[in-house]
Amino acid sequence: MKQGYLSQYFDGVALKRLSVVEADVIHSNQHEFNGVEGLRGILGEPDGKVRFSAKFLYLTDQDDEPIVEDGFLTWYDARQKARLERGILRSEYRLYFPTNLVSQCAAAGDLLVIAKQADNTLLAIVAEKDTTIERQIMWLFGFSELAHPGFSVKSELETEQDRIGFAARVVLEQIGVEAEEEAPNYLDEMLQKFNGAFPKTIDFSAYARSTIRDLSSCDDPDAALVAWMEREEILFRTLEKHLLGEKLRSLTQAGVEDTEPFIKLVQSALQRRKSRAGSALENHLEQIFTEHGITYTRTGVTENNLKPDFIFPGIGHYHDSTFPETRLTMLASKSTCKDRWRQILNEAARIPDKHLLTLEPSISENQTNEMKAEQVQLVLPRGLHPTYTSAQQAWLMGVNTFTELARQRQNA
Repeated sequence: MKQGYLSQYFDGVALKRLSVVEADVIHSNQHEFNGVEGLRGILGEPDGKVRFSAKFLYLTDQDDEPIVEDGFLTWYDARQKARLERGILRSEYRLYFPTNLVSQCAAAGDLLVIAKQADNTLLAIVAEKDTTIERQIMWLFGFSELAHPGFSVKSELETEQDRIGFAARVVLEQIGVEAEEEAPNYLDEMLQKFNGAFPKTIDFSAYARSTIRDLSSCDDPDAALVAWMEREEILFRTLEKHLLGEKLRSLTQAGVEDTEPFIKLVQSALQRRKSRAGSALENHLEQIFTEHGITYTRTGVTENNLKPDFIFPGIGHYHDSTFPETRLTMLASKSTCKDRWRQILNEAARIPDKHLLTLEPSISENQTNEMKAEQVQLVLPRGLHPTYTSAQQAWLMGVNTFTELARQRQNA
């Protein structure tokens, strides 16, 4: 196990595409996969029927939350007894997959992932074919294509490719794994600065930037945006862990037996995380635009009381019918997209060609083709471009390129 790498969470991973027969198998009452010898690389040589505790997930782009169910996977050699009793020199490895909500969703062509976690439990993921989440999982574990019908297995997860950066954290969270990285050296300073409470997001974003000295977006806005977001995420999780721990201890010490206060505390924390991530991204983008001398309006009101994240050079210019439309720019920012990117299409009627900035890696070609068709230009920090296909990369725009475009239109 190596801190900061996938091996911190996984001992190994196996991926395959479900064939028509296999999809039928996990739908039916048979449930046993044959041709899984490659799984020995992560599950080991079975002695009898080895039962692994497992968490099953079904993932698709249409739903914000995965379908999740707990259960077991059974790993065994169907020929072990015959080999021991009659000397038959062959093995027939099988993986027993139970019927559950996840198996009922599986279809031919979907991606099946069996990941052995560091605690000796398994993560069994079915990701819908041709979706963004499918591409992201393959990228996370270092697979470009699955060329053969069996399992492709990877048990070495400590190479430089397996280092957990910002993009990897995004994908890990989507499969239910929380990357554990904290900055304890900053905790006392944060508690003192923010009076032992969660500060406003704009104040916390400014603080996060202040902890990374000698980094200016004027030199490299693409790298600065990722570094600021990554630092804020780590600092926030550090502060959150401490403050939530205190609240949980106070509830426990008060002898609270009702589960409702605990549930509300967790729900509040999850909601805070979601809203804070989007606000943090906008805060750091504001800093980039300011440092580059670009004028803008944040959440200015357009038609039908809609509020785009950023209008350039300003909302006053947008509402001035004499101001040329060719000099107007709209930027929406979403830390993750899924299907929500379509929400931006009617946010600024005067600007037919819209820009969308995200930090999401490996969005599917289906999605980016739809964006092109709807005149939406995707903008990502350049460090995330390699997570996309070569064809997609030729079309993607970087943060620096976008800032240059906004400035050129402003000064035209």
